[in-house]
Formats: sequence, C-alpha cells, structure tokens
Amino acid sequence: MKLTNTWIAYLSLLIIALFFNPFQMNAQNKNDKKTFILIHGSWHSAWNWYKVTPLLEKQGHIVYSIDLPGMGRDKTPIENVRFDSTIQQLCKLIDSIPGKVILVAHSKNGIFNSQLAELRPNKIEKLIYLAAVLVANGKCAKDYFALDEKEVLGGHITYNGTISSMLLPEIYKEGLYHDCPDDITQMANIILLPESTESAKAKLKLTEGNYGNVPRYYIECTEDRAITPWLQEKMLAEMPCLKVYKIASSHSPFFSMPDKLTEIINEISKL
Repeated sequence: MKLTNTWIAYLSLLIIALFFNPFQMNAQNKNDKKTFILIHGSWHSAWNWYKVTPLLEKQGHIVYSIDLPGMGRDKTPIENVRFDSTIQQLCKLIDSIPGKVILVAHSKNGIFNSQLAELRPNKIEKLIYLAAVLVANGKCAKDYFALDEKEVLGGHITYNGTISSMLLPEIYKEGLYHDCPDDITQMANIILLPESTESAKAKLKLTEGNYGNVPRYYIECTEDRAITPWLQEKMLAEMPCLKVYKIASSHSPFFSMPDKLTEIINEISKL
C-alpha cells in the first residue's frame, strides 16, 4: 500500500505520542525539580554558594542560600546567637516551604543538617554533607575537631572569650582556598566574620527513628586541609551514608569547581 503524505504525517504523530508523551515528559521534568537549602560553613555566609546557586536554578531547582544568624547580611548580635534558636529559625524556613527539601551543609555546619533531620524528618528528602561534620548522637563538632592532627586551621583561630571565634586571614589561601582563584581569597578578606562558638560545642540529640530515617549522602574533598580526608573517613566509618562521592578539591569546591560540585548535588537529588 502506498502511503500518502497525510498517512505519513499521521503515523509520525502516533509514534511521537506513543514514545515521547509530552505530558509524561513534563511530569518527569517536574519531579526532577527539587528545593534546596544551602547551609554555609564557619565564618562564611550565603556567599559560599554564589557560583552554585545559579547553576542549580538554571536546571529549574528552587534554591535557598541562607545567612545563618549573625553571619553575612544577618545582623543578629553575635552574643545573642544560640544553637537552639538557630535550629528553630531553620525549622520555620523548612515549614514555610511546600513539599520536601534537600539540605546541603558545609564544614562544621553539617551539625545543622543532622539536628534538623531529627526535628523535621518528614519534611527533609535528603541530607548532603559537603566536607562536613557528621556526628553521632550525644557528640559535638568540637569532639571531632580535636582528633584531626593534620588540619591547618586550628593554630590560626582567635577567640573573643567564650563568645566568638575568628579565622586569621593569613591562613585563608592555604587552609581554605588553595585551588581557588586568587580573587576568592581577596573577597574572603572582606566577607568573613567572627562566628558564635556555641554551635561547635552543642551536643546533638539524634534518634534512629527520626534522623536515621532520612537518607544521607557525603561529598568528600580529598585535598581538604581544614577537615582532612582522614577525619572525613573517620566520621563516615562511625556514621555511614548511603553513598559517598569524592571530589579532588580543597575545602571549598563551590569556588574551585562549582560545575562538578553542582553535577554531584544534582545527581544525588535524583537518587
């Protein structure tokens, strides 16, 4: 039978409908879109994520790059910053967002990932720890920092009594940004601020029923000099994650290789 142009066009549309259903594709694309809350590390701010945020948003994700209390544009007096009140503020943010969120936390502030998952297990889809502190129930970040004999930051931290700590600029490049463009160090000289010391001493309260039911993933920075690979591996042995990714970067891959980091975050979001 000789096919007319009309029949060819009809068959073409039928094939498209069968194998490339646009409604199914739209539903799939919609399901791929996630909501992220990005939590910066010590002394930093939402500035950490200025390269990663637009990359995630370009893929259609919703991204909240936050300043923790007392940091960045948040003007809470540092002496008023408390771990519990910070957790409650983050819970309010999570509660205000429709659906579930994915938390991405860097460095010491992985502790917020963990405690938030304990309090909001049904609102958090996944936890992503980026070269972050991953502590067991009843322990604090300081417990783990004391174990790391090869990290380079400790001797360059100054303290304002028991209220706050500050990292000295002399160690920024070597300790945080050795593989980053020089302008990152220059900006850090202006942007980094003292942070409250209380959160590093806060003992986490975690249960298997809540925190233990939230899937967690780890991104290990294999050239990290702030939280060394040795300590990252030790924490992972104590608190295993569903999957561990390795990235050959300093403590700051969001500056040195944002595309690679975003690729990994996006991959985790689809698991």
